[in-house]
Amino acid sequence: MTTHCTPRRLAFAAASLISLASSTALAQSGPHFPTTFREQDIATNGTTLHVRIGGLGPAVVLLHGYGDTGDMWVPLATDLARDHTVIVPDLRGMGLSARADTGFEKANEANDIVGVMDVLGAARADVVAHDIGNMVGYALAARHPDRVTKLVLMDAPVPGIGPWEEILKNPLLWHFRFGGPDMERLVAGRERIYLDRFWNDFSAKPARFSEAARAHYAALYAGPGRMHAGFAQFAAFDQDAIDNRAWIAAHGKLTLPVLAIGGEKSFGSTMAVVSRAGAVDVQERVIADAGHWLMEEQPDATVRAIRSYLDTPVVTTRVRFAPTALSGEQTDRLPTAGAGAGTSGMAGIRTVLLSGDPAKPGPYTLEIRVPAHTTIAPHTHRDDRVATVVSGTWYFGYGTDASNAPIRALGSGGFYTEPGKVPHFAATRDESAVVRITGTGPSDTVFVAEPAPR
Repeated sequence: MTTHCTPRRLAFAAASLISLASSTALAQSGPHFPTTFREQDIATNGTTLHVRIGGLGPAVVLLHGYGDTGDMWVPLATDLARDHTVIVPDLRGMGLSARADTGFEKANEANDIVGVMDVLGAARADVVAHDIGNMVGYALAARHPDRVTKLVLMDAPVPGIGPWEEILKNPLLWHFRFGGPDMERLVAGRERIYLDRFWNDFSAKPARFSEAARAHYAALYAGPGRMHAGFAQFAAFDQDAIDNRAWIAAHGKLTLPVLAIGGEKSFGSTMAVVSRAGAVDVQERVIADAGHWLMEEQPDATVRAIRSYLDTPVVTTRVRFAPTALSGEQTDRLPTAGAGAGTSGMAGIRTVLLSGDPAKPGPYTLEIRVPAHTTIAPHTHRDDRVATVVSGTWYFGYGTDASNAPIRALGSGGFYTEPGKVPHFAATRDESAVVRITGTGPSDTVFVAEPAPR
């Protein structure tokens, strides 16, 4: 069968190619991540997300919203990459992620992010979110609480949580119900006009949302299927509200720490009201002289607020030690396991959980049984920990260079501390050792790179 290309079809194809090339060129000329970041397209949950990754340390995932892409996070990602592994995806169907027609329910998009974390080896992460990213971040924390340590929600509601129905009555939010094939046709070729409305009306001072950023995002949203994906994010809100209400009814509010950030000229303190309807441990921060576009309008103040919160160790008064009294013989009979939260994950080391759970909020005590001739490379934990040597000799030191740092030989009864995020290392020599460690979860283990030989 012969297919004839009419002049009209050729013109349409050429226009599509020009549009795609223009979008790609402007995407490359937009906000720039540090050169230490890499980009990776990651297949996950039936789609492919475009992801930027940089830095080294505890993982943090940054989730964007509507009207921008993961590029909005450049100021925060640059700061956090000094001591975090920063993971910045474009949401399903948006930015430079693969085109998608379905799957925009936020519980499903949470699974997209879990898949990204799995590929990148991030067992747990802090999650920082804005706008629609809030909705994905909330679903992620609710359905995968073992994967999220802290959650930051910025200047947008969560469907079905708190005063959702009242928020929907705000005439400024008419776009929540705007979408569908006819609306896509109306906006096609006029993406900049449509998006300018949000950048202007939701800013304290529209001039702070720069012309370069506007051109960059407008070009990306003009790409094939991008406005469809944006409209589909809003079209899923009704199902998102049903899902969230059902989840809270069955499982209760989030128990992990949450920071609610509102722009003074936008959601302000209402952001904390929304968050407290869905979480029990909420701190509030209002960014002065800012509207909705916090990273564009007040990047320095917003970065400081987030950095301060993420750097503060998790402290919980809601979870306490359960009454536990064990003899040595009883301890010896407890089951052992291999890798787990707060352990090195090295083969041969056995872990006994004596109290609590290092993967969850609250205090815990674990015992590690380490064979002879075992070396644990420099690493950190996010929580403050104390440890006692039960038996054997434990060779312990602080720093990222185990070959040059001072090492203490700690025998039975020896004591040491593991301050949060402070690199340390340990080893056994000709005899095995048993060490008991107490901390406050959720804990983690992040190995750090040793200095290159000179």
